[in-house]
Amino acid sequence: MTGWKPHPGTMDWGMQDRMARLFPGGKSVMLAVDHGYFLGPLSKLEQPAKTIAPLLPHADAIALTRGVLRTSMPAGSGKGVILRVSGGVSVLQEDLSDETLATGIDEAVRLNASAVAMSVFVGAPHEHQSIANLAKLVDEAEPRGLPVLGITAVGKELDKRDARYLALASRICAEFGARMVKTYHCPDFAKVVDSCPVPIVVAGGPKLTTEQDVFDLVANAMAAGAAGVDMGRNIWQHEQPVAMIRAVRGIVHEGLSAKEASQRFHELAGKR
Repeated sequence: MTGWKPHPGTMDWGMQDRMARLFPGGKSVMLAVDHGYFLGPLSKLEQPAKTIAPLLPHADAIALTRGVLRTSMPAGSGKGVILRVSGGVSVLQEDLSDETLATGIDEAVRLNASAVAMSVFVGAPHEHQSIANLAKLVDEAEPRGLPVLGITAVGKELDKRDARYLALASRICAEFGARMVKTYHCPDFAKVVDSCPVPIVVAGGPKLTTEQDVFDLVANAMAAGAAGVDMGRNIWQHEQPVAMIRAVRGIVHEGLSAKEASQRFHELAGKR
């Protein structure tokens, strides 16, 4: 599915309002800072509040845990909040798929979340548990007008990121009721988008070598029909994080090419 548009009869007003907040104009730049739930204090995310503050004005939404939301996110920002609700395993474990629903839906409502998010490990040892948790989360979130973001997680097996696998995992998330899906970019990415009936946002994944690699990824994903990005390390681990997110925003919302985004990045970085 390309972009997001409200479809009369498919969601009530509250759900449409939350989705519209996440996807202004049908596209979204989501800032991911939820990595600590299994990776701990990553470089440049040791103090989340300091990382978030300069980047938040340029994001449409922010993905984070309830702990970071309470301690590091200013109230009244007007940004969509995507609350990470799955977890239970740290990076010290070999199998990252043994997650559970770690935050209740009433807590998400209390925190005024715009959406709830969980990882879905298709093909992993705990696949059944993971998909069952997604179904349970959708059952609890839908009556409250909360959209669910299904995240196609690959754990430590990054070689799984091909179109056949990601199309399968994304479609399963949508089939079980996720209103949007976060997945990786890959060759033939249009096949992933075309076979998923809900909006897809693209993950940045581990930090790429250059900013040009990031702009190429985002531009290619948007050209293939992505509804936006949900990026973290490739923005806030960069030496010029504000210039990065503003350049990425230009691709998503203004249709800049990767080359044009690079030019904007260097213009902004030079104005420090």
